[in-house]
Amino acid sequence: MERLTTPSNRQQVRGFLTIHSAPSALRHHIDWAIQTVLGNWIKLAWSPQPLMPGTFRTQLEFRGAQGAAAEIASSLRSWHYLNFEVIEGTELGGELFRFTPELGIHRAIVDQSGAVQVDENQLSVVLSSSFDEESIREAIASLLGSSWESELDRFRSVDLQELPRLRAI
Repeated sequence: MERLTTPSNRQQVRGFLTIHSAPSALRHHIDWAIQTVLGNWIKLAWSPQPLMPGTFRTQLEFRGAQGAAAEIASSLRSWHYLNFEVIEGTELGGELFRFTPELGIHRAIVDQSGAVQVDENQLSVVLSSSFDEESIREAIASLLGSSWESELDRFRSVDLQELPRLRAI
């Protein structure tokens, strides 16, 4: 499997990792993989994932060299059972990686607010390889990562779904 890489002019970046679901047996392996990439000891705080019984979720804010998100995504995507996203950014923007077992990995360049950016070359490829309006729509949706967004959005809203239930108690 090809490792995701970034340019060698590496500056310090801030990043955020969200693992939406991971089997219990992989939690320590994930901790070790992230420690290896970031070069320092971490202990992730895992909590049960209510959408997928038997799985756990966690979040981590990190600082590291530019490309840390690509390295984390490369390490984590080898475990087929995970759902995760990792983003890193600088003052100019950054990169976003999303993964689901069904869809695989999606990589996108993002601006400072986290919005996916599509460049002229990507649009030229879409237009030259598409034959009708529907295929253009599908190709642009793929560039934006719409399928990944839809799949991971249900995990993001778990905490929001829990609030009304907790308030009702």
